[in-house]
Amino acid sequence: MSGKNQCSRCGGKVVYFRAYSGEKMCSDCFMSSLVNKTRRTISKYNMLNYGDKVAVAVSGGKDSLTLLHVLHNLSKKYGSKLIAISVDEGISGYRDEAIRNVVSVTNSLHIPYKILSFNDVYSVDLDKAISKRLDKGLSSCTICGILRKRTIDILAKTVNADVVATAHNLDDVLQTFLINLLSGDSRRAITSLPAQEITKGFSARRIRPFMEIPEAEIVFYAFLNNIPFQSQDCPYMNESIRSEIRLILNDLEKKHPGIKYNLLKSSVDVSSLRIKQNKSYFNCSNCGFPSSNAICSVCEIVNTLKLRYPK
Repeated sequence: MSGKNQCSRCGGKVVYFRAYSGEKMCSDCFMSSLVNKTRRTISKYNMLNYGDKVAVAVSGGKDSLTLLHVLHNLSKKYGSKLIAISVDEGISGYRDEAIRNVVSVTNSLHIPYKILSFNDVYSVDLDKAISKRLDKGLSSCTICGILRKRTIDILAKTVNADVVATAHNLDDVLQTFLINLLSGDSRRAITSLPAQEITKGFSARRIRPFMEIPEAEIVFYAFLNNIPFQSQDCPYMNESIRSEIRLILNDLEKKHPGIKYNLLKSSVDVSSLRIKQNKSYFNCSNCGFPSSNAICSVCEIVNTLKLRYPK
């Protein structure tokens, strides 16, 4: 039996305590456990087929660069061909550092890299797009998220990817679910959760290998592996209630370890029931891209802000 300051797995020096499982872990056991948890998530939800070309969406933050690092470790097991893709939204004084981080990590791992900007696609950067919203009730995160997702789809098609892997972690998934639920958008709340998003009509399916990994564990893995952290926060991050929900969930997890996993299980169960009952999808009548509505969310944003339609 391990002692008070010994790793539960190997007896080494403890550097991390996983409260929801009661495990005390040394650095090596912690890192291998995170890689193995990611592998189990990929297998559990059948996220990858052997030999898939995987476009890893990297923003330059800790989560996405850690995902790239972990998938690089797992690439031999799945025979995956990795390529890193980035979207430059055009946020003044913020994106430059992130892009430098991506270039540094992709070079060190010898992974090819491709970037596309909002200016390339919409002929406007995010700062200018946000300035056009006036009092139309659109948060900057909504505008950015919808336009970025379409840009990632375009990038995935450009590089002939079979799969797009995003670094949404356990906390991200739960926060998004609750934001949509508290906003009264129950349809979006329950369709935002599948491990593999339904991508009928798209060239690549989307997966979330970190959806069962807490943000705190990703941060610690990045620290142990000297993965660069972005020093600046997004200047628009406080416009939504995401930060408040993050604090609430973290407080609940501290008092009741494992509650995040309970919420994830309930959310995925409800989402799975909804998907089985409703399989109706359309092609947007404006742009032709797949959509759950007659007009896709990208076209709604483009029309509302009077932007030029994507090139």
